[in-house]
Amino acid sequence: MTVKQSLLKWIYPITMQIGKWMPDKKNYLVNLQQVIPPVDFYTLHAIQSDGSVFNFSSLHGEKVLLVNTASNCGFTAQYNALQKLYETYKDRLIILAFPSNDFKNQEPDTDANIKNFCSLNYGVQFQLMQKSVVVKSQVQHPVFQWLSDANRNGWNNQAPVWNFNKYLVNEAGMLTHYFSSFVSPLSPKFLAAIKQ
Repeated sequence: MTVKQSLLKWIYPITMQIGKWMPDKKNYLVNLQQVIPPVDFYTLHAIQSDGSVFNFSSLHGEKVLLVNTASNCGFTAQYNALQKLYETYKDRLIILAFPSNDFKNQEPDTDANIKNFCSLNYGVQFQLMQKSVVVKSQVQHPVFQWLSDANRNGWNNQAPVWNFNKYLVNEAGMLTHYFSSFVSPLSPKFLAAIKQ
């Protein structure tokens, strides 16, 4: 871990406290109408950090959390919370992390180095995908196209606005929740969504 990464890890609790003081209605979005996606979630796929294909067809019947991540961000310590979440709920929750360099060059490293960083510093055991573009653009990853386009997922147009935005898909392939970086994966609101 670099000096910068250590400093960012140290200030993470302060960053999360600031988020509590300045709540924003866009920090938490929910599919209240239970809209079924026009495009089937299970037709998607991604490339894992080791280069192998991960077909979402294998996720039928599983609750899935998709997160865009970065190693040099004020929210990077959220890897800790995600790992704790994984350890607690791995019998009912699949976590897929998509490292991204979309925000201020906070993930400039290679996939191999990202995986090594996550393993050594946070004990990450959940799935890491290849580094991807998650913001809306011509080269946005198809998974994030689905997550941030109501014409595909049925209701949500919110793309990641920073690192560690989280999207929850239920066991039927329906996008149910969006959480911003300021919502901890261990917060009561988040855990309530996991338990639904």
